[in-house]
This record gives sequence, structure tokens and C-alpha cells, in this order.
Amino acid sequence: QVQLVESGGGLVQPGGSLRLSCAASGSIANINGMGWYRQAPGKQRELVAAISRGGDTNYADSVKGRFTISRDNAKNTVYLQMNSLKPEDTAIYYCNGEIRAWGHTNRDYWGQGTQVTVSS
Repeated sequence: QVQLVESGGGLVQPGGSLRLSCAASGSIANINGMGWYRQAPGKQRELVAAISRGGDTNYADSVKGRFTISRDNAKNTVYLQMNSLKPEDTAIYYCNGEIRAWGHTNRDYWGQGTQVTVSS
């Protein structure tokens, strides 16, 4: 089965930085787009950043200029570099991949989430 595992979350002070990683593994035929979503307490899950297989990116307005998404296709891994973190960035961050598993059609897969807390 396809599995996405996030890492790199934690507690950081406002203005600090974190780097999230998400590695996909399993019976993978192809990975197309990948992205990061987040869900804060009492709020709906929202797109933070997305990246195509070819490297095209898009970001939520709230993180433009602060976050950078990247990927290593050879490692089936997507990253999110988060700088100048704000308390409102506090959320569980989820990795998403548009993945075609062997023997299946293309669909979205989700990681288990990693907690990011920005607080002094």
C-alpha cells in the first residue's frame, strides 16, 4: 500500500523556521502533484503549497514569501521550508500526493500529519 510519512514538525518561537519532509513509499507507479495542507483547531483544512512533478509551484497568499515547497522525485519526497513563522501558522500539517499505485487509478494519498506549534 502507498504510505506518506511526514516529519520535521515541532515547537518554534515566532520568527523561527522549520523544515517539513514527507516521503512516499509503497507500490507506487507514478507521483504527479504533491502538496502541503494544514488544519488549525476549529478550522477547515487548507492548501498551503503545491508543486507539480516538473517543479511548478503555488502558495496560499498567507505564506507567500515565507514558505518554500520543493521535491526530490528520485526520493519520492516533498519538503516545506517554513521561515518567519507566525502563531497563526500553528496547525497540523498534512502531506498530500497525487499518486497512481500499481493496479489502481490515480488518487490522493495523505500523510498522518505533523504538528507545528508557533508560540513564545
